[in-house]
Amino acid sequence: MAWKQELSKVKKLYLEGYFMRELAIAVQNENESFNVIDTINSIKNANFKNVFVQWYDKDWKIGQQEQVNLCKKLGLNIIFAHLGYQNINCIWEDGEEGEFLVQRYKNDIKDCYENGISMVVMHLTSKKTAPMYGTTGLNRIKQITEYAKSLNVKVAFENTKIKGYLEYVLENIKDENVGICFDAGHYHVHFNDEFNFEFFKDRIFAVHLHDNDKSDDLHLLPYDGTINWDDVMTKLKENNYNGPITLESVYSNDYYSNISLDEFYKVGYERGMKLAEIIE
Repeated sequence: MAWKQELSKVKKLYLEGYFMRELAIAVQNENESFNVIDTINSIKNANFKNVFVQWYDKDWKIGQQEQVNLCKKLGLNIIFAHLGYQNINCIWEDGEEGEFLVQRYKNDIKDCYENGISMVVMHLTSKKTAPMYGTTGLNRIKQITEYAKSLNVKVAFENTKIKGYLEYVLENIKDENVGICFDAGHYHVHFNDEFNFEFFKDRIFAVHLHDNDKSDDLHLLPYDGTINWDDVMTKLKENNYNGPITLESVYSNDYYSNISLDEFYKVGYERGMKLAEIIE
């Protein structure tokens, strides 16, 4: 009860304009019992004004363009698009698949640009093993980021499961449109809470804030796992992250069957305000 009262105070301060941070949340396609239209409507009903979308080029029943259109119709601002990562490990190897990825990502970035989306998030690897980083992949990534720069689109590379790739890319690409998306869940379960924040100071463009208990990448709401949120948000502040408080939590029957979809996003909004209080 005391915790709910504390959140109520935070909400009052937020609505009064005390906090300048915007809140955002992912438009997820993994909700098991509801379609993505229900999800977007629940996000709107929870008072979120900002979202990010999954631009995965998958054959979803309700396609990504239709999702973007609905978000715009409801007045939801799309802060970035998360691009797909199928076969991304091939970008580091010689071969046609790696070359195909360059064109695929250019097409996706062009589509996002035409939809008024000014930032994309990308993975550099998938799974727990990947080809070693090197000039083959770096040159392909430069083609992608330079194309994005020509459209004034930012590219934020996400920390996934393997260390070293983010550092290599950002050490070798200094363009102002290239930075990172810090994923708190991956930081906890895959990196054991070890991350060189200072290396990426001033280059943290976006965040994925979600929780887990280190057993898996569970995408829980903040405070439903074991992440030290005071520590994470303080480190983001110290390293000049000034963007939205962006949740990447997923409504699932395994963890949230006791609450409705609407309640899940309302709780998410309150948890986001709590994180905003820390970073402010």
